[in-house]
Amino acid sequence: MQEQLADSAPSACRLCGSTRLRSVLDLGATPPCESFLTSDELDRPESTYPLHLRLCEQCLLLQIPALITPDETFTDYAYFSSYSDSWVEHARSYVQQAEDRLGLTGDSFVVEVASNDGYLLQHFLGSVPCLGIEPSVNVGAAARDRGVPTRTDFLDEQVAAQVRREHGPADLVVANNVYAHIPDLLGFTRALRGLVADDGTVSIEVHHALNLVRYAQFDTIYHEHFQYYTLLSATRALATAGLAVVDAELIPTHGGSLRIWARPASVSGEPSDAVARILAVEQEAGLHDPAGYDALATRTAAIRQDLLRFLLDAARDGLRVAGYGAPGKGNTLLNYCGIRPDLLAYTVDRNPYKHGRFTPGTRIPIHPPEYLDADRPDLVLVMPWNLRTELTSSLAHVAQWGGRLVFALPELTVLDPSGSSDPSGQVDMARTTGVQA
Repeated sequence: MQEQLADSAPSACRLCGSTRLRSVLDLGATPPCESFLTSDELDRPESTYPLHLRLCEQCLLLQIPALITPDETFTDYAYFSSYSDSWVEHARSYVQQAEDRLGLTGDSFVVEVASNDGYLLQHFLGSVPCLGIEPSVNVGAAARDRGVPTRTDFLDEQVAAQVRREHGPADLVVANNVYAHIPDLLGFTRALRGLVADDGTVSIEVHHALNLVRYAQFDTIYHEHFQYYTLLSATRALATAGLAVVDAELIPTHGGSLRIWARPASVSGEPSDAVARILAVEQEAGLHDPAGYDALATRTAAIRQDLLRFLLDAARDGLRVAGYGAPGKGNTLLNYCGIRPDLLAYTVDRNPYKHGRFTPGTRIPIHPPEYLDADRPDLVLVMPWNLRTELTSSLAHVAQWGGRLVFALPELTVLDPSGSSDPSGQVDMARTTGVQA
């Protein structure tokens, strides 16, 4: 199911089938964000695909056409969750919360969909039996190496039925940062219902479209993210398989995410007050009406113009600019802005898989983090801006040679990384349109 290419033409909403699709943001044509190039591939052509965000005016699901298949992206995947220390800590905290909330014990069973390298399920080991379902062969192998039982597969209804037959129904099904990655939204949602016990819980974390629109987080849009949710649209999607939202949380990950707790409708009861509060916030922001999405394109264009002006001024003044990180969001940023090695000499990343490769489309070389220390650039463009607190701390030594950190989102800022942070972890940064901090 997931391995089949969905209709490429944006003729109908993948949730409700409506043909009333409204253009929200056109980012042009780009390569898939995880298609990093080897040196042997630099003289070969790259496939590019339109990256055009649309809104269904009927059910209000934000979506892009499914132009690539998940197996093209995830069979051999470049992203390993464990390379972010803060993300691993986020997972540990979530597991503790889930155990306490649901009363999970050694007699319970937890399944995680898109379990990556076991970064989350490792925290259940020794206390709650668990199973990961991970389509990527390479990261699934890393999970098994750390002792996390992992099945290499794309989740569909058949796989869900087989897992249920072999292991029994799950008391908790975790689907963190995967609900956006599925072109067959209805079939995948039925598969989640097939995994979970009739009195069990499904937990989903997904980037909140409220923040995407409010702060123009356009770099979270890429080809492996097929849809972008408000709590309203997620509730409607889950309902198609008989799952009802019982609680929801606003969490800070990925620049602002939703954590949704859902149960089979027959046992769901009344939703928590938090569900009504979040829906009210979305409505107040205008996101329960198609017109509320219209400002995203203008905000996105302003971010591109500010960043390009800054980088061009830096090049004019003879400043050397490097990058930190090579995440999927960074590749959307680089391609949309047209940033190439003349403006960004290279970037560094902790993931060894990316070392010696080049960013898709823009072909910027990727080195290990130590390369940054040896080169000592004047400016470091930090592309995983959602990890700003963690990276501001780990890159504090850049100040030793007079270097500064640059963040393009949510607005262009330049930071002396030796500067102080307040107790909430928010860095005091002055907005700038030049190289002066």
